[in-house]
Amino acid sequence: MSTLTATRLQAADVNITMVSNTPAVTDYARRYFGSWWNAFEVPAASVCAAPMVFADVDEDQYATLHAQVESRPHEETTYAKAATLVARDTEGTITAVSPTQQLAYRHEPSTGRLTVIGAESEPVALAAARIARDALRGLLLRDGWTLLHASAVTDNCRTVLAFGEKGAGKTTTALALANMGWQLLANDRIFVRPDDQGQLQVLPWPSAAAIGLGLLDALGWHDIARKRLEAGEALHPTQHPDVTDAVLAGRREPLWEPGGKRERKVQVYPDQFADWFGLKLATSGLAQAVLFPQIQRDASPAVEGCRRTLGDADFMHGATEDRYPDILDLAPAGGSGSSDARQSVAHYLDKLPHHTVVLGHDLAANAAFLHQLLSE
Repeated sequence: MSTLTATRLQAADVNITMVSNTPAVTDYARRYFGSWWNAFEVPAASVCAAPMVFADVDEDQYATLHAQVESRPHEETTYAKAATLVARDTEGTITAVSPTQQLAYRHEPSTGRLTVIGAESEPVALAAARIARDALRGLLLRDGWTLLHASAVTDNCRTVLAFGEKGAGKTTTALALANMGWQLLANDRIFVRPDDQGQLQVLPWPSAAAIGLGLLDALGWHDIARKRLEAGEALHPTQHPDVTDAVLAGRREPLWEPGGKRERKVQVYPDQFADWFGLKLATSGLAQAVLFPQIQRDASPAVEGCRRTLGDADFMHGATEDRYPDILDLAPAGGSGSSDARQSVAHYLDKLPHHTVVLGHDLAANAAFLHQLLSE
């Protein structure tokens, strides 16, 4: 009989506990979330109340749930790049299965119970982490937080938020500053909420970071990553094998998917920012300034004259969740926060200094320029 293990994830004033029959699943959650959220082991026997995620490796149980979904009316969607069947019963319970990944998901709103079942430990660990993070997001949104599509860095005195659509340069901006001594707070999305003093609190959204081979080289990290991989360490398992091969081969130019529309990138665990590349990570901050970067190949770093304001795409919601739609209905208000919370956040952000900037491909020049701009 398997021994249960449990890991508690805590952010601000909310928490969720993951319980599993496989230690690798809860170990993964502590590793993945521990750098930015509080993640710690607890006795499984002490876990007696929701919110909880039960994540088990059980091939027979997966097969049972798969058969149940296929035998009922269901919808088909794409979740985590896999075809996923989603069924709902009359009591509101949602059950979903991804046959190619041999994963099943279940949400029972009446009890708050969440379940992830699969045939192998690594897919279960990844899936359970995603579901636990989405569940914790729902709790934070209900507690008044808003989820923004932005990166963030801090130097303890100043916390700077960088906004922009995909490819604009949010991650590049954050990593350039972090590489010169700022603390990395988030690379793609953040939680924010006004406090009693009228300032915006900032919390990270833990996630792996997608870094192109060119950016990896410009940061001075390519040889570090290659040596770590040669020593038998691994980057995030969602990384395409071609990327690993390219790093090991010393390739530094962009690697594209067939068709050339999407770049295949290195996928870095949160803890690898510190362990591999020597960055400092922050767990919170108070927003002090807003950046709107735009990367242009031959540009010299400069301030643009126009002042950009926040738009709908700067909030994370259904329209911007391209890989992980909310199949279990865990995130209220479309996944970014209530209308009142979004309006309040937009109001507070509008009062902060705004900098619309053009950046080139010289990361050292970008970082020096931004550091000086944000110090004025």
